[in-house]
Amino acid sequence: MSDQQTVLVVLIILAAFLAGLRASRLTARRKSGWRGRTEPVRTGASRSDRGVPDAAEQLRTVMSAAFQRQRLMSNDEARVFKTAEAVVQRLDLKWRVMAQVSLGEVLSTRDPAAYAAINSKRVDILLISGSGHPVAAVEYQGSGHYLGTAAARDAVKKEALRRAGVAWIEVTPGHDIADHLTREFTRISADKALGVAA
Repeated sequence: MSDQQTVLVVLIILAAFLAGLRASRLTARRKSGWRGRTEPVRTGASRSDRGVPDAAEQLRTVMSAAFQRQRLMSNDEARVFKTAEAVVQRLDLKWRVMAQVSLGEVLSTRDPAAYAAINSKRVDILLISGSGHPVAAVEYQGSGHYLGTAAARDAVKKEALRRAGVAWIEVTPGHDIADHLTREFTRISADKALGVAA
C-alpha cells in the first residue's frame, strides 16, 4: 500500500469515527432533552477552551489548521542551555536540564489564585533532580529583557520558586556563562547536600 493510500485509509477511518461519535452524542442529547453547549463557558477559560469544547471538536479544528514548527529557544537561550548541560556533566551532578518548563507543572499550591498566577509562566531552563524535583531555574536576561512587564513577570516566577525552595539563577550577556553556572551549580549542590535546597 502506498503512502497516499495509507493516508486516505486513515482519514476515512477518522472521519467514520468522528461521524459515529457525533451521531451517538446527538442521540444521547435528544434523549436527555439537551439544548445547550456540551460544556459551560468558564470565566477565565482560554479562547481555545471556549471555542472548542471537546476532544472530537478539538481534533477537527486542528485538522483544518496549518501548523509550522518554531524554535523552542533563542540562540542565546540555546547557548546557555548547552552550557548548563556541559557544566552538570562536568560537575558530575545527577541533574537533568530541561527547557521552557511551565511552572504549573513543577509547582503546586492550595491557593487557586496563586496557582493561576504561575500556571502559564515558563522558565527558560529548569534543572531537575534524579527524582524529577525542580532544583534550580536558569533565566537568560538579554539586553531588551526588562522592557514592558518582563520584570514584573520575572518577580512573580522568582518569588513562587523561592517559596518552593527552588534556586533562581540569572544569566546576562556580560557573564562568562560556564564560569557563572559552575559557581552557582556548585553552591546549590552543596546546599542540597546540607539539606538546605530541595
